[in-house]
Amino acid sequence: MPDRPPPPPSARPARAELVWEGKYDQDGRRVAPLRVALPFQTVETVNESAQERQLSLLRETGSPYAVKEWRNRLIWGDKKYVLPSLLPEFAGKVNLIYIDPPFDTGADFSFTATVPDHPDTPEDDSFSFTKEPSIIEHKAYRDTWGRGLDSYLQWFYETAVLLHELLHETGSLFVHLDWHVVHYAKCVLDEVFGPALFQNQIVWPRTNPQKTRKGFGRVHDVLLLYAKTDEFTWNPQLRPLSEKHLQRHYRRQDKHGRKYDVAELTAPGTTKGPSGQPWRGFDVAALGRHWRYSPDTLDELDKAGRIYWPSKGGFPRLIRYLDEVTGTTVGDVWDDISPLNMVAKERIDYPTQKPEALLERIIKASSNPGDLVLDCFVGSGTTAAVAEKLGRRWIACDLSRFAIHTTRKRLLAIPDVRPFVVQNLGKYERQAWQAQTFPGGAGNLPAPVGNLPTGSATNSGNGMTSDSQAASGSGAARQVAAPDGLVARSTHAEAAARQRAYIEFILQLYHATPVRGYTWLHGVRAGRMVHVGAVDAPVSVGDVTNIAAEFRKAIGTGRDAPRTNGVDVLGWDFAFELNEVAKQQAAAANIQMRFLRIPRDVMDKRAVEQGDVRFFELAALAVEVKTRAREATLRLTDFVIPPDDVPEEARRAVKHWSQWIDYWAVDWDHQGDTFHNQWQTYRTRKNPKLELETTHVYAEPGEYRVVVKVIDLLGNDTTKTVRVRVK
Repeated sequence: MPDRPPPPPSARPARAELVWEGKYDQDGRRVAPLRVALPFQTVETVNESAQERQLSLLRETGSPYAVKEWRNRLIWGDKKYVLPSLLPEFAGKVNLIYIDPPFDTGADFSFTATVPDHPDTPEDDSFSFTKEPSIIEHKAYRDTWGRGLDSYLQWFYETAVLLHELLHETGSLFVHLDWHVVHYAKCVLDEVFGPALFQNQIVWPRTNPQKTRKGFGRVHDVLLLYAKTDEFTWNPQLRPLSEKHLQRHYRRQDKHGRKYDVAELTAPGTTKGPSGQPWRGFDVAALGRHWRYSPDTLDELDKAGRIYWPSKGGFPRLIRYLDEVTGTTVGDVWDDISPLNMVAKERIDYPTQKPEALLERIIKASSNPGDLVLDCFVGSGTTAAVAEKLGRRWIACDLSRFAIHTTRKRLLAIPDVRPFVVQNLGKYERQAWQAQTFPGGAGNLPAPVGNLPTGSATNSGNGMTSDSQAASGSGAARQVAAPDGLVARSTHAEAAARQRAYIEFILQLYHATPVRGYTWLHGVRAGRMVHVGAVDAPVSVGDVTNIAAEFRKAIGTGRDAPRTNGVDVLGWDFAFELNEVAKQQAAAANIQMRFLRIPRDVMDKRAVEQGDVRFFELAALAVEVKTRAREATLRLTDFVIPPDDVPEEARRAVKHWSQWIDYWAVDWDHQGDTFHNQWQTYRTRKNPKLELETTHVYAEPGEYRVVVKVIDLLGNDTTKTVRVRVK
């Protein structure tokens, strides 16, 4: 670590501690975790019945007939924001936390994606490729390791503090690490939890020895177990007796052929009570020991034939029959749980996937049915899947949209999986970023600004768009609601300055030049006009109408007049139907309009400084609708995906548009709230084929708003809205 002046004496602890760059500020005070609590937005509800959906609507409208019911949560977002946002509701309420954080390797965010077979050819022409970390995931890696070990330790410390606050008084934390940082992590956890609450360092042999030029091969991971208090939940776990154990311990047989082992009847230490007195001529107190049972109990055991008397003298021992033993108590070396091999049934080709048996042992040992389990690095979804199967409530979080998608598919494969929601922090995280980044009063939220449009907001290509937002649109000026306790209302002038600074910042990243004198047109790039959407609302069809109208008026007028018939619309979120409907609307006006998502990476200072920000076009989905009486049939007919991060060899491997699709789902009666997954189909290792058509029978005639959601091989989602009329 780099040399730095030590903290002032007043800040130094009385005990030894691990110190790193960034642990203390310039005044010698501890640097605390970010504690901005943002509201969660539900973007999808999965596996909810019609009756449960009606109750959900009552809850959302504040009806007195609503009964609050638990929903398991799958949250997409940076744990730096997610964990403090969980605190208002869950501080002191989480019974068990398991985390498997990055191990000091950039590969933690990579994954293998597979292009499936062509649907119309019999031969196997599938193709696998490695998806490198996204810019957002690179950001997480930079946040964690940007300054080397110092960055990691501060990152880990902040995480540990928040997890400690979330734990119930009877809760436990398991941290899964390897040789890279486990020794440092233990020092940090000792500081946060206290050394006395460290319970175990568990060794899990998980691989064959790695070849090294010198030294012994590294063959195990380590799990550190800490408790919140001495009253932590503990359910002893048993493991089956091995053949080696049976041969060593159960060699004896009684006259009936029952195999047995013998165990000690005494324990260390003396006592003045009955168990410290001589029995059958054996004075154990003289040896500094005492009986494990009272003399009366020993007599009963002997009468029942449960005392073993050595033929050549020696102390009696307790008989334990093999047929009465269900297993041996699990210790801190878990060599009975094998890592996943290439043919394991549960394997889903996720690089950091852990076996379900590992999480089953952890969850059974440190929680009870109905308890709440948290994993904020959920990865392949093992923790959520096992918690679901064992009847625990769960919250699962990850920064990777592919991890969220993988976990969703894995949960849907569980028979009778309970309804769960997919959430993010959406516009609130962006509002906080905008308020902290741009001028106009530090810590203030943007307020309505005269004729400055607030017309767009996250992308529908990241799997995480707020459906209620996307249904609403933005308008040219609107009231922005501040999350409780987050920020204060800013003045009109401050908000105007902040909005202008924000727009100019996005234009700079898009390599566009600002223009003046317009309301909906903000910049120009290569002759194309550019609109920048706001952080807190989706781009709607109404916004596109205003953009097109202003574009037509601007043609041929002024220094900044459009030089082509093209407009690039940059947005964070987009209304469901916007990509197709708005493009048709623009084409009718002879305007070439493109829709590009503003990546979340613009909120990362280091990504901006390193030029890592890229804007990508939205995917386009075509759906055919047929009706017959009350029956509606949907068929996917085309899916066009933008290049994004797909390697060229993967694009060449795709011969049919459907090969891009990994999953699609339908909300047959969208109410303008969240997307309710009422039907879905998806690819698995066992069944890589994908249905492209589905049929639904409505109970009542009428017109219904149907939303189709497609998720591609990389975890990006695209939605399309269609109208269905049945008789």
